[in-house]
Amino acid sequence: MDPRDEMESGQLEMLTGAFKNQLMACLEECALGRKGLFSDYVAMDEDDHWPEAARLRELALAIQGVFAQQGERNALCDEFLDLCSIHGESHPGERRLARAFLDRIDKGEVGTSTEEERKPW
Repeated sequence: MDPRDEMESGQLEMLTGAFKNQLMACLEECALGRKGLFSDYVAMDEDDHWPEAARLRELALAIQGVFAQQGERNALCDEFLDLCSIHGESHPGERRLARAFLDRIDKGEVGTSTEEERKPW
């Protein structure tokens, strides 16, 4: 293995570790009621802007891109970005999403299906 690949792998591990730490902090804050983690749109109030959440979404996209180049996936980034794409009337709300995601992370369920498999009959 090329030593540069090992360095890149180590850097990627550090980056994903930093992402997870920041994600956990933001999820906990969101679960307490802060809005804007899963979406840029927050009721047009400048006071509600959450720059750490915006940077976290950007970091998740960057990490996802690096993993994709290697033909791999990062379940934590993928699931976070999936949650960021939920919009509409049936949206459960950011607090509920944050609590559920924290629970899935704590249980080690990230990267597994959130829905039960349906039988074809």
